[in-house]
Amino acid sequence: MKKLYITIALLSCLCMNSCKHDEWFQRDPKTTITDEQLWNDPKLITSLLANYYNRLPTLHGVFNTGGMTELDDAMWSGHRDQNWRNDFQFGDDYGRYWDYGFIRDINLSLENLETQSITLTTAQKNLFRAELRFFRAFVYFEMVKRMGGIPIIQSQMIYDFSGDPTPLQVPRSKEHEVYDFIYSELEAIKEDLAVNNSSKTRANKYAALALESRAMLYAGSLAKYNSLMATPISTPGGEVGIPVSMASNYYNKSLAASQEIIAGPYSLYNSNPDKGANFYDMLNRKTGNEVIFAKDYAVGTKVHRFAYDNIIKSMTEDNESSSSISPSLSFVESFNYLDGSKGTIRDRDASGNYIAYSGIGDIFTGRDARLYGTVIYPGSTFRNNPVRIQAGVAVWNNGAYQLTTSPELGRNYTDGQVWTGFDGPQNDAMDVSNTGFYLRKFVSDASAASTRGTSASNWWPWFRLGEIYLNAAEAAFELNRPEALGYVNSIRERAGFSANSLNALTTDIIRNERRIELAFEDHRYFDLKRWRIAHIVWDGSENDANAVVRGLYGYRAVRPGHPDNGKYIYERVRPNRFRRARFFRLANYYSSIDQNVLNNNPKIVRNPFH
Repeated sequence: MKKLYITIALLSCLCMNSCKHDEWFQRDPKTTITDEQLWNDPKLITSLLANYYNRLPTLHGVFNTGGMTELDDAMWSGHRDQNWRNDFQFGDDYGRYWDYGFIRDINLSLENLETQSITLTTAQKNLFRAELRFFRAFVYFEMVKRMGGIPIIQSQMIYDFSGDPTPLQVPRSKEHEVYDFIYSELEAIKEDLAVNNSSKTRANKYAALALESRAMLYAGSLAKYNSLMATPISTPGGEVGIPVSMASNYYNKSLAASQEIIAGPYSLYNSNPDKGANFYDMLNRKTGNEVIFAKDYAVGTKVHRFAYDNIIKSMTEDNESSSSISPSLSFVESFNYLDGSKGTIRDRDASGNYIAYSGIGDIFTGRDARLYGTVIYPGSTFRNNPVRIQAGVAVWNNGAYQLTTSPELGRNYTDGQVWTGFDGPQNDAMDVSNTGFYLRKFVSDASAASTRGTSASNWWPWFRLGEIYLNAAEAAFELNRPEALGYVNSIRERAGFSANSLNALTTDIIRNERRIELAFEDHRYFDLKRWRIAHIVWDGSENDANAVVRGLYGYRAVRPGHPDNGKYIYERVRPNRFRRARFFRLANYYSSIDQNVLNNNPKIVRNPFH
């Protein structure tokens, strides 16, 4: 009873107090933001948009160390618990992305902006609306390039509890209809985004054009190259498969968007006279005009662990785990020589004998400068310090070289000189290169960037001018336009080639330029898919140069009295940790749709081969 009397007394006091101060119950909550508050406060809306920017999706991008090792440009050499990346096949759901939760959030925000915002100016509403529609177009592009045609939902869908869910069951649009929607959205909003043109971290007019450039190039190549397959991949309703007659229109739209960007305020990064260092600096330094739209990081606020995961072995700062990405030999050989010859490593002469080099890095001289800007190889430097990459020694014995390695990194041979370097490579080892190469691109050289306490703050480029030049080149080439050659030569000149180094283009040249210029930027997987050659490049063959990741090991020759003594020879290797050739099936051109989605919406058509 005592507790009851106390409760009644408290209620009586509250009632009396409320009679005198009715506004007591009308006070705004201190821990909850109402819709009215949110949609009338530009700062709160900007905070919401920041959350949406952070949710923009990628597959192998935004410093996804593991994903970058699942194709042919690299293998996994980090902790063994992720060695499955070297022993997997592309599953039916590989790359699947079906995020209508994000689409709902965007649509709801668009509706609230219209119905709840009273005090915002017209200019503010136009900008916020344009950014939200940019997010939606971006997400739809990420879905269509993986899934094919998807339902286009532009408004909030609310169940009426009638027992009939059919009004909520929207069928998939045709594949080309999704690309058309993306284009129309970006065209409608690009001028409203011009207010953000000085920003590289918020969507601006040129970011919208860059998304147009990329998406329309994808649509054009899908229309053309799918039709060239022995059996084009399609569905009867067009959810998969774009008519070849639409290819030219898409290429023209991509080229127009690219040319508008190229004529704009950006320029290819060319601040460092050292062409290799310049290519590295282009993404590692936040200066210059090349980056159009980026995901930014800042020490003490928001950082990433990419340098921590991939710093070269001998330069680790406070961690033992490192060196997770080992670039492949086929990738290194895709960087041609500056004299125009193919990038095949010259490790043997015509008779099959080793070629001996005076310096361990001499075998890499005279190459496309982008190789230095992307890969750490023997004889190069990082953080102004020489790297120590040497697999072992080659001892001349009974008329042949015997290749030997030290079980311990950094140990000297019996002659007192290096046996195996502190940076390996080391076959079947963990946290050291297994291929003879380390990744430089995106690995920050800032002080303490590879420590857990500080980490790295270099940014991730959603769009940059280098891609736009190559988009323009490809679209113009497909349209038989003469300006295609100039775009490629501009990219190559930045990489150390002479002006107008090419006098003609081929499909293979354009595709190789994309591989080396845009490496590890989340393009290669989707490029090979849209060209319909992924099943050819990754054919599952143990003898294929790209299906299997290989490496190149350098050895110091121990051959007293011979001119080759103290020089370096190289051996091609197949790292033991790389266990299965990449095998891409026709079913992988479009990811499977989750069974729960199919169960909830019988109007959804399955993708081919699933």
